[in-house]
Amino acid sequence: MEQENLVQPHAHTAAIHFDNPVLASFPSSAARLTSKQLAIEIALRVCTVSALSVFLVSAIIQVLKDPSRVTLLLFLFTSLLDIGLVVFTRVARERDLSPVSMVMSITGTFYYVAFRMEPGIHLVPETAAVSLQIVGIVIQLWSKLTLRRSFGLLPANRGVVVSGPYRILRHPIYVGYMIRNVGFLLPNFGLQNLVVFAVHFCVQICRIAREEHVLSKDKSYREYMSRVRYRLIFGVY
Repeated sequence: MEQENLVQPHAHTAAIHFDNPVLASFPSSAARLTSKQLAIEIALRVCTVSALSVFLVSAIIQVLKDPSRVTLLLFLFTSLLDIGLVVFTRVARERDLSPVSMVMSITGTFYYVAFRMEPGIHLVPETAAVSLQIVGIVIQLWSKLTLRRSFGLLPANRGVVVSGPYRILRHPIYVGYMIRNVGFLLPNFGLQNLVVFAVHFCVQICRIAREEHVLSKDKSYREYMSRVRYRLIFGVY
């Protein structure tokens, strides 16, 4: 969901939701927003909480019908975490409010509302898929705990974080999302869910490009990019 990234005195980097970090101290004064920017910030956070809440209610109903759907329960858990992170994220010093970034951020963040919640085709047993999901969730949690309040939706410079998983890849949160999504799709397979995840993957790749366009204006992030070469897959991309 989201953008990651920032600069902190002992860390490493990323950008929007949500994804990425850089080491450096923040200015003493908080970012100042215009009335329009403040309205956008508030609207994004309200929409995020609203969309996630609708998803959570739908997911809970399905889990109550069939408690064996652990993959759905785990997806619900990570969505709850995202609500907290989006609501309490710090205001970015620089953000990309272009229409393209807004559309990509909204699509990449709220894609889960298009899921077919009812049970689908089990390509693998639920227990096997749960193991895969847990791997993705651990990567997400590790990355988000590293970013803390530097996590967000729109491409932005909230500081550069270069510690934790950001020492290995520039966008580990997105890696966690992909692994978790595959873990959810395999036991809940269907054409609708497959299309949703395929679109989400393409959008995330585009978000990375937009995030890094914003972050690369920061010298600290450019230095970070020279040290950590790969975005999602070590040795490939």
